[in-house]
Amino acid sequence: MRLSQMLFVTLREDPAEAEIPSHKLLLRAGYIRRIGSGIYAYLPLMWRVLKKVSQIVREEMDATGAQECLLPQLQPADLWRESGRWDTYTQAEGIMFAMTDRQQRELGLGPTHEEVITTIAKDMIRSYRQLPLHLYQIQTKFRDEIRPRFGLMRGREFIMKDGYSFHTNEESLKKTYQDMAQAYSNMLRRSGLQFRAVDADSGAIGGSGSQEFMVLAEAGEDEVLYTEDGQYAANVEKAVSMPADVEPSPFASFEKRETPGTETIDKLCKFLKCSPTQVVKNVLYQAVYDNGITVLVLVSIRGDQDVNQVKLLNELTKLAGNYQAKTVLFLTVPDAEAQRKWAAKSLPLGYMAPDVADDYIAGSKEVNSKFLRLVDRTAVDLTNFVTGSNESGYHVVGANWNKEFPLPATVVGVRTAKKGDRAVHNPEQTLQSARGIEVGHIFQLGTKYSQAMGATYTSEQGEEMPFVMGCYGVGVSRLAQSAVEQSYDKDGIIWPVAIAPYHAIISIPNISDPQQVEVAEKLYAELNQSGIETLLDDRDERAGVKFKDADLIGIPYRIVPGRSLKTGKVEVVERATHKSHEILVDEVNSTLKQWIEAAIN
Repeated sequence: MRLSQMLFVTLREDPAEAEIPSHKLLLRAGYIRRIGSGIYAYLPLMWRVLKKVSQIVREEMDATGAQECLLPQLQPADLWRESGRWDTYTQAEGIMFAMTDRQQRELGLGPTHEEVITTIAKDMIRSYRQLPLHLYQIQTKFRDEIRPRFGLMRGREFIMKDGYSFHTNEESLKKTYQDMAQAYSNMLRRSGLQFRAVDADSGAIGGSGSQEFMVLAEAGEDEVLYTEDGQYAANVEKAVSMPADVEPSPFASFEKRETPGTETIDKLCKFLKCSPTQVVKNVLYQAVYDNGITVLVLVSIRGDQDVNQVKLLNELTKLAGNYQAKTVLFLTVPDAEAQRKWAAKSLPLGYMAPDVADDYIAGSKEVNSKFLRLVDRTAVDLTNFVTGSNESGYHVVGANWNKEFPLPATVVGVRTAKKGDRAVHNPEQTLQSARGIEVGHIFQLGTKYSQAMGATYTSEQGEEMPFVMGCYGVGVSRLAQSAVEQSYDKDGIIWPVAIAPYHAIISIPNISDPQQVEVAEKLYAELNQSGIETLLDDRDERAGVKFKDADLIGIPYRIVPGRSLKTGKVEVVERATHKSHEILVDEVNSTLKQWIEAAIN
């Protein structure tokens, strides 16, 4: 492609809307254009990148025996009600675009396709002889993000590969799950990315186990905790660890003490001259279940630890049946306005004890009249601890469970693991931290959807059995931007060779020089003919402008037919290293072929 004929416009300044380097660079380099909040047009250069990523994904999926298909983006609400996820996706997470057609039928734009694919399996798979089966698609998805940001990282419309497998048993599912773990690693490796596979929370998709594939980058929204021995890696939402040892309590007897201005753990510990490992803090949450019932949740946890809200949400979901509900719609820390709706009297915030009285709640049909009291494992074995007194300005010291305070019946593990903690698998290993961009996620769904939707097959023994399912997703457009976030410099993008829009760009310094133009045209034809995808910058611009644009758009190799033509050579500059080589014109093709093959393989 000749740049003079291409839709090619670059910007010298960073767009005001862009927050992270990759977003700024893709806009500046003319890869994408913002059409609306979280909505972007993929321009010609970007589309070539996306097609290359898609092809790598497709090849790895096909190699596992998965079959490509294409599913409808418009999905009937009834399917989602069958699975029990309509309220979760339209209210709790609120990420589905929902609408009503002219016949007053409710529909959603697909953020994912478990319901559709399960319906297809239910209709078409009759016998165990048809299993296992694995279908996938590469398609545009839609999610109504509350705050779209970072360009293609968190948009409202994006390209994704999603796949779904059907099995007769867990053993078969686990084999496909392992195949996908390998295929996803292959995809990222072939795309030229540094990544880490980590244990993850299954979220609204559900299932027994899942793994995320994180491209390592400082701007990543996710924190990854891992050990140097390579034996453990997990998203912070899922990570487990051993907390620091408890320090001895300085309090031998129970008493109430005045502790003015000690609403925080730091202030309290300084005032009492004690360790936060000897404090039981009581954190208040407000959970709204899908039947409209609000439950006030009091979590007692060790003072030096923080509650992981994802882990807490999972625990509350397990308890949904106690409130005649299926799932949690919202989980928040209730602010003053929220408290006014249910509090019978002002709560002693910052000074609450594990036994804060239920009469603080003005019970109603919508609000459960009793606190749901949970205790984290870190607080269970504490003795002679410090905690609130239920009176502002006062704490108690030397307290013990089942003496001064009843131990809550429900013990949970909801602490947040953090950098520096000891690893569970080997206490000599400490957790390290890195930032990551989630580009892939694989799930062992089990029978969650098949049971809910009545999707069964006939077993070898003639029984009707629910499908055992797996689900596997890769964000194609997100992967492409994550490559930029991982690899750029002050001059622009540095694309990995495998997914760069073009392998090489020929920049003619002076289009008025017949020799330069002749050599450039010759190389342009030869390189493209031999499979080296090459751009020709034949614009009537200064050489400096052309070189800056070549660096900005990140093409791996820049060929300059300039002064060195006097000796029958051209300059070839490697974008990643800025190394310059003078190569004979007749050897450019073979040299680039070697470099490209080495980079891709």
